[in-house]
Amino acid sequence: MSTSAERIDAFRFQQRGCAQTGSPIYAELIARMTDDLERGGVFATIAAAHRGNPVLDALPLRVLGAVHPWVLEGSAPALARFYPSAGGHFEAEGAWRALLDVANERRDALCEAAAHRGVQTNEVRRSAVLLPGFLRVAAATRLPLRVREIGASGGLNLLLDRYRYELGPHRFGDPASALVITAEWSGPPPDLDAPLRIASRRGCDVAPIDLRDPAARTRLLSFVWPEQLERIERLRAALAIAAADPPQIDAEPAGSWVAREIRPVAGETTLLCHSVMWWYVPEREREAIARSVEAAAAGATPEAPIAWLRMEAVRAEETEVRLRLWPAGEDLHLATAHPHGAWVRWLV
Repeated sequence: MSTSAERIDAFRFQQRGCAQTGSPIYAELIARMTDDLERGGVFATIAAAHRGNPVLDALPLRVLGAVHPWVLEGSAPALARFYPSAGGHFEAEGAWRALLDVANERRDALCEAAAHRGVQTNEVRRSAVLLPGFLRVAAATRLPLRVREIGASGGLNLLLDRYRYELGPHRFGDPASALVITAEWSGPPPDLDAPLRIASRRGCDVAPIDLRDPAARTRLLSFVWPEQLERIERLRAALAIAAADPPQIDAEPAGSWVAREIRPVAGETTLLCHSVMWWYVPEREREAIARSVEAAAAGATPEAPIAWLRMEAVRAEETEVRLRLWPAGEDLHLATAHPHGAWVRWLV
């Protein structure tokens, strides 16, 4: 169990992260929640219900993510007046008073959320970063991809070949797709002529989202920051695309799942991928995943390659995109990118 000081530090850390990555609303609300923690107010009680690492578990976002569905579904109308995601206009003092009222009225529900409801996102714009990595693998191997994703949430990024992309001046994908993903692009062009064919796709998550469940879809929406309307609309479009044929997501820790799923397959490239999730995996499990991949890679051949594509944070406002491709096994630094895929600096 964390101490009060550690929980306060976690809230301050998250406040800075929101300020740096595009949510001034949450930055303001979390700053006021932190003051309330220090005074021993209702948010101190709510935060104390949590029993894990408050930074790794993104405790402030657990709490705000539990509030947001009430806003979206209309059961917190006073607060909804200040949430752009519900058609409102943010005003700091009014929003804080309304949030404080909600916290006092529904303290038990928020304690339960703090204790048990993990943050669950599926940022589909990260496909703008993952797609060029997929294309690089396809260009290098010329084989269909057997895609496996850990920390997949609902699996929306497993469907990246169903979207249309505008990466700076570069275009890729079906012009008729209901979802167009845009990103700023700098550096050389991606491998736009690569033969991208996905033979199979599957993911795992410790708490997967069932995209067929309306409540689960609302849960995904609830973890999008309330002023980021473009993200919300992009997520809704991706959910609509996935509805007809959602990918299979197994409820399983990444370590055991990778040991079973990552292996050479003749005539296909087995591609393990993940984005902004490594931080949340315990160190021992990360080590086990790496050992499993290395063991599988020992059997890789040009006819059955193994690839490992990672988009992971190096700081709050930037991720690093790296690729290892066996049998050669060279580790390539492909790009740096915004954590939500807003921009990509391609390096190779």
